[in-house]
This record gives sequence, structure tokens and C-alpha cells, in this order.
Amino acid sequence: MTRAFPEPGSRAEVEEGAAFTPRFDANGLVSCIAVDAADGQVLMLAHMNAESLARTLETGEAWYWSRSRGELWHKGATSGQVQRVVEMRVDCDQDAVLIRVAVGGDGGCCHTGRRACFYRRVDHDPATGQATLRPADA
Repeated sequence: MTRAFPEPGSRAEVEEGAAFTPRFDANGLVSCIAVDAADGQVLMLAHMNAESLARTLETGEAWYWSRSRGELWHKGATSGQVQRVVEMRVDCDQDAVLIRVAVGGDGGCCHTGRRACFYRRVDHDPATGQATLRPADA
């Protein structure tokens, strides 16, 4: 099922051309940001290899590469929080993708049970140089 993506061409072709030529990093991955298609909330950041990106395109549902488990991961296969891809975008140099998704199940995405993975804000105190975390909605 792995799809062979074309090799990236010149800078102009990558940045202005019509060919989708993802630039995978040294580990064979591209970063993927998942955003709620309905309200624009950033839900999560994950990674895709060529196979998970191909499966995402073929099935219309989000597939990722789990770096911690070292395996393909069909988002929602066990939780019911399947991410149906509404739109896929690629950044200027094609080394990151953004997917707008409709989330199934209870609408959550984070393994902690929250709707989104970005649930904490980093506060920095310039006087002490310390950074602390607090709830993003506080």
C-alpha cells in the first residue's frame, strides 16, 4: 500500500509547482498538524511516513506514524475518534502538512482524554528565567 511520492524538484517547483512532493526528514517523516474543520482549533501534532501519508490520501481518514511505538497508527481505530480528512494542505517547502478534520466518537483527540493536545500554556517569567505551565483556558 505504500505509495511512492515523486522526489522534490527545484526550489521553484517545490514552492510554486502543482506536484505534491513531500520532503520527508532523515527519519522518513513529515510533521502533520490536525485542525478541527468546524472551528479551527489546533487538535494535535503528529508525524507521517510515506505509508501513513499514502493511506490518509487513499482512505480519507488520518493515519500517522507512531514514533514511540514504531508502527502505523490509524487515529481512532480503538477510541472511535476517527479523523475524517476534510482538506489537506502542505507548507511552502512541503516538509509539513496540515489536515482539517471532522472527528468522530466523542470528538476528542488527545490520549489524556482531552479534546486537543494543546491544553497548557507556557508562561515565562523574564525576571527569573523560569517557564511554568498552566491550563490554556485559565
